Amino acid sequence: MLEKPELFDTQKSFIYTLLVLVSVITVRLFFSYQEYSEFISKPFYFTEASVLNAYEKTKHGKRYTVLKLRSDEGFTFYTTTHKKENFQHQKLRIQIFPSADIAFKDYLGIFYVKSRIKERTALSSTAKDKVLEKVARQHDDPAMQSFYKAILFATPVDKALREKISLLGVSHLVALSGFHLGILWALVYGLFLLAYKPLQQKYFPYRHALLDVGLLTVLVLGAYLWFVDFPPSLLRSYTMLVAGWFVILMGVELLSFKFLTTVVFLLAALFPSLLVSLSFWLSVAGVFYIFLLLHYTKHLSKWLITLLVIPLGIFLLMLPIVHMIFDVTSGYQLLSPLLSLLFIPFYPLVMFLHLIGLGNLLDSTLMALFSLPEESVSHLLPWWLGLPYMGLSLWAVFNQKAFMALLGAASVYAVYLFI
Repeated sequence: MLEKPELFDTQKSFIYTLLVLVSVITVRLFFSYQEYSEFISKPFYFTEASVLNAYEKTKHGKRYTVLKLRSDEGFTFYTTTHKKENFQHQKLRIQIFPSADIAFKDYLGIFYVKSRIKERTALSSTAKDKVLEKVARQHDDPAMQSFYKAILFATPVDKALREKISLLGVSHLVALSGFHLGILWALVYGLFLLAYKPLQQKYFPYRHALLDVGLLTVLVLGAYLWFVDFPPSLLRSYTMLVAGWFVILMGVELLSFKFLTTVVFLLAALFPSLLVSLSFWLSVAGVFYIFLLLHYTKHLSKWLITLLVIPLGIFLLMLPIVHMIFDVTSGYQLLSPLLSLLFIPFYPLVMFLHLIGLGNLLDSTLMALFSLPEESVSHLLPWWLGLPYMGLSLWAVFNQKAFMALLGAASVYAVYLFI
């Protein structure tokens, strides 16, 4: 069997491509920095902003509301107010007070700024709002409403539920990302292919199903991305999916580290804010370890890889990376590989159940699952151990012994965390 050619014929062409992308990133960052300098130099700034999320917090016995806003100019920021009002589905005319305390990296991502609310108006109900309301009506428990709206339409998760999800180690299943998009691709592509095949055989046997059905699937998923308001995690996953589909169409090897590196640099060139996005780098790490596992286990059966190697391998290899940032540790996180596997049939099933008005069918099971973890301990991997682990991960791309050492290190760390 002939092997597929790599994306780049020579090492030189790969390096040249990266240099071009780095140049684009540098230029875009330069102009962003000019905008940032102008922004923080102003004593105040008026803008119109939509409320993405609003929740109450308490500090020193005083309650206040935290607002997450997206301005008409396109930047996202946090602010606070002591007004006791309902800010959901509101648009604000707001006066913000930039300062040098806002770092450039925060300006690229999400920053906090002091503000004064001048006016607020209710946003008109959209098609998404109506669908969210239909989903919510199928659940009596607010936690279940929050959960399903999050996994189906990328809305924020309630704080209490988010903590339970973190204790179970399944935060990646709730925040819409490449995992969800992969399931949606398989579902939409598969359904379209069922209708396409008979027509292809009868009317246009010369057509390529991957091109026709793939293009239709890309358009449908693009429409879904627009419907859920382009959440950053889903946007970058969609961009990577389209790039992958295009590479497969060209007959080029998809599962290569050069392809992954190129896509990462391309995404950074298109969306420079990703450079400071923690979720972006965590998703890159997840895809990197999938590629690494497939690189050394491709001789195994596909079922073994799907049901055992990928779920367990990703869980083990990502543990040190995740615990460099998040310290929450619970024995129930050991359920993560199993729950990730179960989520694959669960996700399309609950979509169907909500379509026919039976979305609450699994509520009692989910509520029992979310009530399992009660306590956690704090374990944060220090950077002086995490950085060598990351270096070993990169070395493992070129050396099988380094890969085995990487698995060994991750396994030892798992034993330390949970036993």
